[in-house]
Amino acid sequence: MKLDLRIPFSMLLAVGLAATTAHAAAADVPALIPMPASLTMDAGNFHPGKTLHVSVEGRLGDRRAITALASDVLREAWHRPVGRATTHAPADLRLVLAPAAGSDPESYTLQVTKRGIVIRAANDAGLFYGLQTLRQIATPDSDARAGIPALHIADQPRFRYRGLMLDSARHMQPLAAIKQQLDVMARYKFNTFHWHISDDQGWRLEIKRYPKLATISSMRKETLVGNANQGAKVRDGIPYGGYYTQAQAREIVAYARARYIEVIPEIDMPGHMVAALAAYPELACTPGPFEVMTTWGVADDILCPSEQTFQFVEGVLTEVMEVFPSAVIHVGGDEAPITRWKQSALAQDIIKREGLKDEHALQGWFLRRIEAFVRAHGRRIIGWDEILEGGASQTATVMSWRGMQGGIEAARLGHDVVMSPTSYVYLDYCQSRSPDEPRCIGGNLPLHKVYDFEPVPDGLSAEQAAHIIGGQGNLWTEYLKTPQTQQYMLFPRSLALAEVLWSPKGARDWNGFVQRLPAQLAELDRLHVSYRIPEVQGLDGDRASLDPHLMLPLGSLLPDARIVYTLDGSAPDAASPRYETPLQLTLGDTPVQVAARLLLPDGRLGPTQRARFSFTTLHAARPAPAAALAPGLQRDYYEVGVARTDALLAATPKRSDVADAIAIPADARAEQFGLRYRGYADVPDDGIYHFVLASDDGARVYIDDALVVDRDGPQSPGTTSGDIGLARGLHTFELRYFQGGGDRELRLQVGREGQQAAAIPAAWWRH
Repeated sequence: MKLDLRIPFSMLLAVGLAATTAHAAAADVPALIPMPASLTMDAGNFHPGKTLHVSVEGRLGDRRAITALASDVLREAWHRPVGRATTHAPADLRLVLAPAAGSDPESYTLQVTKRGIVIRAANDAGLFYGLQTLRQIATPDSDARAGIPALHIADQPRFRYRGLMLDSARHMQPLAAIKQQLDVMARYKFNTFHWHISDDQGWRLEIKRYPKLATISSMRKETLVGNANQGAKVRDGIPYGGYYTQAQAREIVAYARARYIEVIPEIDMPGHMVAALAAYPELACTPGPFEVMTTWGVADDILCPSEQTFQFVEGVLTEVMEVFPSAVIHVGGDEAPITRWKQSALAQDIIKREGLKDEHALQGWFLRRIEAFVRAHGRRIIGWDEILEGGASQTATVMSWRGMQGGIEAARLGHDVVMSPTSYVYLDYCQSRSPDEPRCIGGNLPLHKVYDFEPVPDGLSAEQAAHIIGGQGNLWTEYLKTPQTQQYMLFPRSLALAEVLWSPKGARDWNGFVQRLPAQLAELDRLHVSYRIPEVQGLDGDRASLDPHLMLPLGSLLPDARIVYTLDGSAPDAASPRYETPLQLTLGDTPVQVAARLLLPDGRLGPTQRARFSFTTLHAARPAPAAALAPGLQRDYYEVGVARTDALLAATPKRSDVADAIAIPADARAEQFGLRYRGYADVPDDGIYHFVLASDDGARVYIDDALVVDRDGPQSPGTTSGDIGLARGLHTFELRYFQGGGDRELRLQVGREGQQAAAIPAAWWRH
């Protein structure tokens, strides 16, 4: 009997299958990440013999490497000798190169029968990915007596660009750590390594034409201690720096190429160049002197668009292109303040001479000139989405990081696009709101939100959507000093991203992914990867209850883990009570703070999750007659730069109107503005209401003058929730919001106890 797994994995396990053979097949379904495009389970198993044999058919580009990988996979799985197939020793594993017109260059088929295993592909890359899938079927240290199940896989990637970015400018990584990351990337079918090797805080690549980039620009005298977004000012007083020689960079390129990963270097320009200016101040619009930055953020000092600057950039890129054979070169283009160009006579003369509109157009002119140089060397450029603001060349690829809108605009203009929005794939963002998490830049990007990432947004035509060539996760390292902390942020979130970028959209299934994840975490253990153990499920936020007796169920994504907990908020340890059945909480005048974490069989403890559970009563409705009120909320729009929502109270609105939904107005400017919504919420029934606020930057929600949700201050994209008991009727409502810079978001949802939060109906709002 055959079992077709093109239906969602969780549906397969949930519905139950009548036939015994189907039950057996379901139990044998390999825990594959990313999920293949098509997987059909067949009857029977392949059982390895005492010696295994491999054959390779077709003209491979690197027969030796593919054969060696195949032998390693079989040897790791069953610890049997592996040799070359002959007429007297038929192949247990056949690798067949069979070019087919129109086939995806990374596609493959994999078939397991009682007689053996066959992987077919159009080229070497397909065979390589087929072997990575086989590695997850015939897992290391497999039971040879059980063998592996018969099956057929037909697979190809959804996107041709599947990337991870590593920032080596803020904190460097040893070559061994970079190679380990490349090893894991290859196993999960990533094919692009974006290497960020220059920034304000350090220059990391040897450039022989400009030796002071290594001796001066690579070193900062000290580093900020604490989180800059939270006002940290103290430095550690410890010099930090270093760089990669060109020989070392070539070593990384070759190592990646052997794993079918392209390395794209990034030399950010014209901004994020303070480290270079420290060595070559003549490239700036002001005389300097400059020093390599010791804190994080954006500097006003950028490259001046002089002929001397172009000579420098072209000299640097000439050597970069000699080291990195990638088809594209990343030129940054992000976060380049125009302050110095506004003050520069040279910059203003160029604007006048070239007939440019403004300084943003000057940046476009700057980058188009650089692109012409790069194209003359047979390459193309890729840049962050700010490159659109100055009129990017049609051949430039746009990497959309400030949300999805830049990518949408680029696709409509005919640019190829890599989606890399902060709200889904900035893997330096915190993984929970627990204060016990390692220091991170901010935000809240849990595993499930990465899995929710959809690179192709609604509203694009088929032709425009074809320009979305893939997506990328970014790991900025301001707060990630060691390979271990970097791996903690990368994994398992990058496994979720791997499935987003490889598997068909219709095959993605969160419950199925969660069921397949434990097997992959076991493999990361074997590879000595310092991944983050998943948190306990059920403590997503503080909750209020009208009942003093509350039953609290908790859950785990890992079936072999135990949950340990405390009821006083202290961090549980191995000796803490173990969760067996839902907790029975008695709520009184003082909230109960539940803390819980996973305890693995080997004694490791996961991150601590906490939530406060409070007894509450209903806020009485206000006496204002609903008939005397008009629909909607009063909305004030401010064009001011603030860092706290309370600052809006002293500002004068630029305009005021009435809105029937809470959202950023379509005509709001990109940055430095605020909103204030005021009126009444006409609540339909008595109950506990759970409000979920998504914002970037800061926002607060007040109901009946009580602060219900607090996301004040500079924020990365994320959500915060709060509960309040409300009687049926009118309740005063106010929401304050400000946008600083970068990505922006504002959304408020509500749900009753036990219900999913959803958009608030327009009928609620009165003023």
